[in-house]
Amino acid sequence: MAKNDYGLGARLLHYFALNFRMIAEMSFMTDQILNKSDPEPVQNRKHVFISGLARAGTTALMRLFYETGEFCSLTYRDMPFPLAPFLWKGLTGFSAKDGSLSERSHGDRILVDFDSPEALEEVFWRIFCGDQYILPDRLIPMKAEEKVIHAFRKYIASLLEINNSYRYLSKNNNNIIRLSSIYKAFPNAVIIIPYRDPAQQSLSLLNQHRRFVEMHSENKFSRNYMKWLVHHEFGSDHRYFDVDETISTKSLDSPDYWLDQWTRVYRYLLKNAKEFDMTLLFVDYEELCDNPEVVWKALSRYTSLPEDLPSGFVLSKAGSREGFNIEQDTINEAYCIHSELKYYFRNTFFNL
Repeated sequence: MAKNDYGLGARLLHYFALNFRMIAEMSFMTDQILNKSDPEPVQNRKHVFISGLARAGTTALMRLFYETGEFCSLTYRDMPFPLAPFLWKGLTGFSAKDGSLSERSHGDRILVDFDSPEALEEVFWRIFCGDQYILPDRLIPMKAEEKVIHAFRKYIASLLEINNSYRYLSKNNNNIIRLSSIYKAFPNAVIIIPYRDPAQQSLSLLNQHRRFVEMHSENKFSRNYMKWLVHHEFGSDHRYFDVDETISTKSLDSPDYWLDQWTRVYRYLLKNAKEFDMTLLFVDYEELCDNPEVVWKALSRYTSLPEDLPSGFVLSKAGSREGFNIEQDTINEAYCIHSELKYYFRNTFFNL
């Protein structure tokens, strides 16, 4: 949500509900007692998980799926108790929150309100296994224990029951470090990984980093809010994805750092795609923008959805690389990965 959407009372409630692990755990356990959903029937459904490096079009792609009406997802109305949707809805009736569409804090012309789907499930992973993957300066790959996997299934089952829905939709960039856990929880899930031109995506990450550093210096709550949701992609509390045990020595205020992060993350994801025998579905975001009907037809076929593109949905792509000065070797490496992604996209995606 926009940074000014929460008054003092709401901020205090968020602080107590999200900052204290014991309160979050108790909210989850209470919700599960009140809503005894059976995870077994939902385990093998074709849920959709959208993930990847930030600024790749994950939010736009999530909204495209959400507009089909075939999925449920967590929304801002579930805050500040995303682990207790049944209890929170019962207490509030969701009547206390209202508001018109406003541009989100990213300044990217994406409008949100309290009914907008968002990556709030990360609170679950932070509360139950945050020590496994959240380090002071980075996020590392993790594998959840069986009891956590079972709890996650029950959590999703309860969300589906509350929303009278059949399938779950997730957009969570941090899922790239727990792919095996997602598949263990839901073996038939579809994990979609969008990617963009590395130069454009890296510049977008740099711009967002500068924007959020400034915002966090003026607004402590926004920094805490991102910390509670484990949104460390950029800003003053940035923590990089350590997927190859290599520390970057490049400056965060240069495109070199963000391009290096792009290369590491997508190289890691390509490696995982091969290990998972092509169960990761890479989507070329520029191609989706240029030929939405064609790409959506392939996506819908793979995810068992109607082939007609949701009406009134407009996708836009960035087109400028202005100000992009970087070492040639670094950019060459990134475009080698990009070429492999495009090859993977064209030779597996359209042959599904």
